[in-house]
Amino acid sequence: MNQFRVITRWRPLASSDVHQTEINRNCEEHPNSRISMSLVPSAPNTRPWKSEAAFTQVFEARDNNKTVFDAVVAPTLPEVLKGHCSNFFAYGHSGSGKSHTIMGYDFNNPHEFGMCLAAGHHLFEKLEALNEADSDAALQLGIGLRMYELRNKTAFDLLNGRCNCHVREGYDGQTHIRGETEVLENGKVRVRPIVTKACWSFDELRRELLTGLALRATGSSTIHDQSSRTHAVLELEIVTRALLDARDAVIERQSELVPVAKRATDIYLEENLKGVVQTPDGEYIPSPDYQIDQARIDAAEAQKAEFETFVKEAEHHVEEIMTSSQHRCLGGKLVFVDLAGSEYYHDKAAPSIPRPKQTAQEQQEGRQINTDLLSLKEVIRAKAHKQTRIPFRSSPLTMVLRAHFMGSRTVKSHSAMILTVSPSAEQFAATMNTLKYGNLIGVAGSDKKAAR
Repeated sequence: MNQFRVITRWRPLASSDVHQTEINRNCEEHPNSRISMSLVPSAPNTRPWKSEAAFTQVFEARDNNKTVFDAVVAPTLPEVLKGHCSNFFAYGHSGSGKSHTIMGYDFNNPHEFGMCLAAGHHLFEKLEALNEADSDAALQLGIGLRMYELRNKTAFDLLNGRCNCHVREGYDGQTHIRGETEVLENGKVRVRPIVTKACWSFDELRRELLTGLALRATGSSTIHDQSSRTHAVLELEIVTRALLDARDAVIERQSELVPVAKRATDIYLEENLKGVVQTPDGEYIPSPDYQIDQARIDAAEAQKAEFETFVKEAEHHVEEIMTSSQHRCLGGKLVFVDLAGSEYYHDKAAPSIPRPKQTAQEQQEGRQINTDLLSLKEVIRAKAHKQTRIPFRSSPLTMVLRAHFMGSRTVKSHSAMILTVSPSAEQFAATMNTLKYGNLIGVAGSDKKAAR
């Protein structure tokens, strides 16, 4: 993980908590500019807790979304405008303010934009200035928005009618999220990736974001009866029409290759089956009555190779657009992950809190959420211990986030996790567990010896 930061954000007391006691908490800044946190419970028989120097910054309940954005996201935008990637994760129990931080609830007030929308607003200000110098419509810079959620080992495309998608690892070792297979005319087979909505203005981006948010799955949890029941992933990538068209061309060339490759395989099998016979003993030997038509096989393989070349040429064209662009920002990306609420804890010290009744399906979903979060935690632990094998394949969530954790040889990756927590003493266990999780991540992303 490159430059992984951990930020804590205390939300205001909810209306139902205004008469509750607040958690007694303290922060201590260390010489390495990291912060340790300590919690003192008000309930008897509950131990206090203190973290290591694992946190980068702490925001109080009085800090609005703009304050958080200016301190956490805005400093990374110059790197995005150089073509790099910045990733932001929000983690906390249900109702702690994750969605408010990432998505926002007021889409007309710039001071309360979620980080995703605020980032889009700032990027468009920069892109509009760059576009003024280029009159070619195909080279005008915009933002490509991808928005999907992960739930029960399945992905759903929120910008394509919540289309059911599949998470798979390709032959190249990369994780791909693709929709249903489409059988087209002439035997062509097309499998489209997650839809990218091209937005050429901030208003378009806001409209598409609202469309996707309307399709997010919600349900009751152990904390909150309107909890998000999925991990939502939002990607904002700087694109041009030429780049998007080139990527579409790759998909088209791949669909053309499928029937040609299938025909080559069928001919090979057909000729080889004709070329053997079975003896009474069950052995297969060359048929004396049929000569394999190698020329037919070679012709089919040659046609397959030709279409494979078309695919490679299309892929090369995408790379060429990326590397030859006069704008370094092309391909720069912001990734926001609104992790589903952590449902793993049960606060025995607060039995008076009413718990929404969950259906059997919602209970199963809660268990899957916890499995995903545990997998994410183990990936971070493996990175912290510099293990040679990191269990990215342990869940679809960690498979999808692999590239965001690892970066690449040519693209730098900057990551941060925002822990959203409640100051209510009734939520002491939930808050402590969230901070423990953040403590692990913070230690993994910093020099542990220097933190002491």
